[in-house]
Amino acid sequence: MSDLGTILTAIVTPFDARSRVNEEAFVALMRHLADNGSDGFVVAGTTGEAPTLSDEEQLALVELAVAERPEGKTIVAGTGTNDTREAVLLTERAGELGVDAVLVVTPYYNRPSRLGLLRHYEAVAAATDKPTILYNIPSRTGTNMPPDLLAELAQIDGIAGVKQANPSELQLIDGLDVYAGDDATFARTLDMGGAGGICVASHLVGHEMRRMVEEPDQRAEIDASLRDVYETLFMTASPTCTKAALNMLGHEAGGLRLPLVQATDEEEAAVRAMLQRHGLLAGAPA
Repeated sequence: MSDLGTILTAIVTPFDARSRVNEEAFVALMRHLADNGSDGFVVAGTTGEAPTLSDEEQLALVELAVAERPEGKTIVAGTGTNDTREAVLLTERAGELGVDAVLVVTPYYNRPSRLGLLRHYEAVAAATDKPTILYNIPSRTGTNMPPDLLAELAQIDGIAGVKQANPSELQLIDGLDVYAGDDATFARTLDMGGAGGICVASHLVGHEMRRMVEEPDQRAEIDASLRDVYETLFMTASPTCTKAALNMLGHEAGGLRLPLVQATDEEEAAVRAMLQRHGLLAGAPA
């Protein structure tokens, strides 16, 4: 798991004017992020708008990422759904396409029991020889995996890590590499000896986040300076503001698929102000 890297960017999925996946823009963005602090990429995760990608689009994007990955960078495929059969199929196929690991979110909406979660992850982990990273995000799924359940899941062959997006239960788990699931807990995760973060702000401030890894004595100060970035990017449903920021910076991130909508004028103004505060708009299109 340590080979996956410390900063894994949950990369957005660019769309063209007809709301089709913009493969050229995706590859260009992946290369840009590779040059700006990212160790690897989570493809077709929440930030990648996986809920509105078809299985065919999702797997084609994973295949593209593997084929075009910058040298030395890792690819993690989001393969979780609330249907175990579909999650198994996506996980199996992603493994065959050559990803380095899979990220599997807690089944959403149907809110399985503890035993259901165990059986779900047993089935998914058995579908691949790649490491499986659990994804705990109760704010989106309605189901929390507490630390004792994570420790039990760690005993399943193939389960190697967790993306923890429940800040109140962020702690080391025996047998799992712990990744911050929120940018705001990245520094705290590093401080406690976690593996790193699956990040969104690294689309914009990857160098500063890399400094947080490499300059631990400056970590708290850097983290404090980036708080407004984290807050602005998540002022509404992600990746709305991230795509707005990328478009302002000249990247072809495109729009979003319904039910997500583009940033409002007020949200765009807040994003632009944040970019200006951090000196990111110099030389970018107006």
